[in-house]
Amino acid sequence: MSVLNQSAALLAEARMMFDRAIAHVRASATGDGIDTAQIQLYDLAFSAAELAAGAVALDYARASLPDSPIREQVANFFVLDAVGNLLARLGSRLEDFGLAKSDLDIGHAELASQVLSSAAVEMLGKAMVERLGAPLPDGLDHEKSMMRATFRQFADQQVTPIAERVHRQDAMIPDNVIEGLRQLGCFGLSVPQRFGGLNPDDRDDSLGMVVVTEELSRGSLGAAGSLITRPEIMARALLEGGTPAQQRKWLPALAAGNPLCAISVTEPNTGSDVASVSLRATSSSEGGWLLNGGKTWCTFAGKAGVILVLARTDQTVKPPHRGLSLFMIEKPSSDDHEFEFVQPKGGRVTGRAISTLGYRGMHSYEMFYDDFHVPAENLVGEAQGLGKGFYFTMRGFAGGRIQTAARATGLMQAAFERAVAYGLDRRVFNRPVASFPLTLAKYARMGAYITICRQFSYDVARMMDDGTATIEASLVKLLACKHSEWVTREALQIHGGMGYAEESAVSRYYVDARVLSIFEGAEETLALRVVGKALLDKPN
Repeated sequence: MSVLNQSAALLAEARMMFDRAIAHVRASATGDGIDTAQIQLYDLAFSAAELAAGAVALDYARASLPDSPIREQVANFFVLDAVGNLLARLGSRLEDFGLAKSDLDIGHAELASQVLSSAAVEMLGKAMVERLGAPLPDGLDHEKSMMRATFRQFADQQVTPIAERVHRQDAMIPDNVIEGLRQLGCFGLSVPQRFGGLNPDDRDDSLGMVVVTEELSRGSLGAAGSLITRPEIMARALLEGGTPAQQRKWLPALAAGNPLCAISVTEPNTGSDVASVSLRATSSSEGGWLLNGGKTWCTFAGKAGVILVLARTDQTVKPPHRGLSLFMIEKPSSDDHEFEFVQPKGGRVTGRAISTLGYRGMHSYEMFYDDFHVPAENLVGEAQGLGKGFYFTMRGFAGGRIQTAARATGLMQAAFERAVAYGLDRRVFNRPVASFPLTLAKYARMGAYITICRQFSYDVARMMDDGTATIEASLVKLLACKHSEWVTREALQIHGGMGYAEESAVSRYYVDARVLSIFEGAEETLALRVVGKALLDKPN
């Protein structure tokens, strides 16, 4: 039996053991199970992501693409690594999962002695170095390959040169970058063609969005990689619940990137608990609505000309998420770290940028609304949209999660390329850093993680377009964001002292990566409330 087939058989055994562990947690949990089994579900959620990605890795290795030997090495490495993580998680608390020590004997050690041996890992690392860290064959069709090439060129020529200045000076994204992306149609990737966008009228194209996001994030997470997330969320909300008139007005404008938009959901006391939003929207005696209260972490709020705001229109309805509605508030654009907009009749909105470790370029604001008037026609869905804001918002968040996985992949790719280049150039103890076995082992793991996260995000994007995805967007986000922290950390480590200097790009990658497990659904929320709940609700 080939090593690849042995890996497949091992993955199947691991999956059966994983299912037994879930069944035990499901049977022993009390109440809804989520809060009483948080520790178990957190571990199981990450194993679910790794096992799903392992299946993707095997499919990737078997695909009719160039460089078959290295793809098989990557797939075997990833599967053995994922199964090893599962055994470590379950083995540390056997009783929690209803397992005995003998249940862990599924043949991992025997196969790992081949796949994860020092010689095998060093050989994989050398193969990555020979490629100078370049991505392995991606399996994209001609159209998507052209999209990748176009946006990679834009990122190399327009984004990368300004990325360090934007980060170190905490500056706003330059207008020439935004204008260039307007010309490429970037803001219309989620808008149907009939409204002036690039998305086909008869289906979604999440894969195209993932490819573009990855390349822009490779240039800079803060100065480009997140620009299309907000119009994507707003477009999906309008397509889900907007009136025909609202769609005709706003979707062409979003596609043109004029106005730019922001999304305002998070509040100081709610975090990822979207259903507990408390910003009040009350009927105005003059028609329309008045917003009162605070929001936080509203990224791009200053530059945006329209902000999609989730507010509470019903204080008493149960469950509380049925009392939320979505509003589109219009305001002047500002590049400043603080802004205030006062309406003719005295309503106002203010914003103050929050200082952050990384992810600079768009600024994330604390917001306060004081009797801010919103016309009735700016309630998404108008009268029919009352109380449906939570559902419209969730429609867009799935796309935001798959985009965040793509952002993580792009960031990892940038860090990997820099780490390989530096390792080849830097000499210590009379030899290049890249030639040492330990460095090669790091390159092997980095390359494997990046490759499979990329393929996993492509698979999930296709599933979303086919309507077959359920929790997969959350799984790939969990996996890619966690790996991005490790990959950027190791890229910085390979640079040594230079990596810790702010003038080095890898220091930016490192602090940027840290935000990915927090926004678009915090790691713990996704692991427990999305993935964990699904594991408890469904046997498979």
